[in-house]
Amino acid sequence: MNLIRRFLSGYTENFLLALTLWPLASLLLTLPILAWVYHRDGRLRAGTVVSTYLAVLYVLGLGCFTLWPLPSGERGLGITYGVAWQLDPLAFVGDFRREGISTIPQIAFNVVLFMPLGFIAGRLLRWGFWRSVVVGLLASLCIEVAQGTGLFGIYPYAYRTADVDDLIYNTSGAALGWLCAAALARVLPPGALAEEGEVTHEPGFIRRCVAFWLDTLLVTLLSLVVGGAIGLALSLLGAPDGVRSHAMDLVLYASFLWVELVAPWRHAGSTPGGSFVRMSSETQERSGMRRAAFYAARVVALGAAYFFLPILWPAFALFYLFAREMPYDLI
Repeated sequence: MNLIRRFLSGYTENFLLALTLWPLASLLLTLPILAWVYHRDGRLRAGTVVSTYLAVLYVLGLGCFTLWPLPSGERGLGITYGVAWQLDPLAFVGDFRREGISTIPQIAFNVVLFMPLGFIAGRLLRWGFWRSVVVGLLASLCIEVAQGTGLFGIYPYAYRTADVDDLIYNTSGAALGWLCAAALARVLPPGALAEEGEVTHEPGFIRRCVAFWLDTLLVTLLSLVVGGAIGLALSLLGAPDGVRSHAMDLVLYASFLWVELVAPWRHAGSTPGGSFVRMSSETQERSGMRRAAFYAARVVALGAAYFFLPILWPAFALFYLFAREMPYDLI
C-alpha cells in the first residue's frame, strides 16, 4: 500500500490542475457532447450528464498526468538535454529483474489510466470493440509522440520518456474498459436510440439551453460572415465607421430573428439548434393570433436576455424550476 501511495503522490499536482480546469473545460466541451447525445438518443438521462462531466474530467486528467509538468527555466530537462525513446517492447522484463515488484504499480497505472477511455467509447459513444481499441491506440500514440518530441517541437528536447511498452499497456487498458462497458450493458442496457423524425414538444430546461447555445453559435457565425462581408464592402466604398457599425448590428439582429423566429415558424417550432436536439419550442398546439403572440413574446424574451439584460437568464431558470415551463409558454 505504501508503494502505491508513494507512486500516486507524484501526480497530486497534476490531478489538482485537472480539477482546476474542469469548470471552464466542462462549459466548453460538454455542451457539444450533450447536443450530440440529444440528437442521437432523443433524450438525456441524469446518468448521461454525470458521465459526460466525468469524461471531461478524465480527458483533462489524462493530459495532465501524461504531459505535465512542462519544462521551465533556461536549462534542464527538455531545454538543454532530453530523454531517449524506449523502443524495446520487452524492456519491462529487464526492469522487473532489476527492480522487482516496484515496477508493477507503473504498469498497472498505465493499464488503468486508459480503461475509462475504453469504457466511454463503449458505453457513452457506443462504439464497437475494435474501433474503441484503435482509438485507444491512437490516443496513446499521440501522447507518446508528444512526450518524445518535446510536445511536438515546442521544446528542443523530449522532457518525458516515449515508451513503446506504454502503447501496449494503454491499448490493453482501453480494451479492458470496453469489455467492462459490455458487461455492464448486459445488466443495465444503455437505452434505445431515437427514431427518425422523433421530436419532443415538452423539452426540459437543459435541452432548451443546449438548443439555444447551438442557435447562438449559428447567429454568431452568420453575423460574422455576412456582417463582415457587408462591413468590408462598405469600407471599400468609403462609408463612415458609424455606418459600418450600424450595418453589422442590423445583420446581427436579422440573424437572430431568422434563427429564433422565421425558422421555427416555418418548421413547427424547431429552430436549427432545436432540430438538432430533437425539440420544438411549441409546447402546445396554437394557431392564428395566439401563435403569433407566442412567437412575439418568445422573441422579445430571448432577445432581451441575449442582447440587453443577461440577468434574465437566472430569472428564467428560477421560473422554470417552479412552473416547469417558460413564461411565454403560458400563452
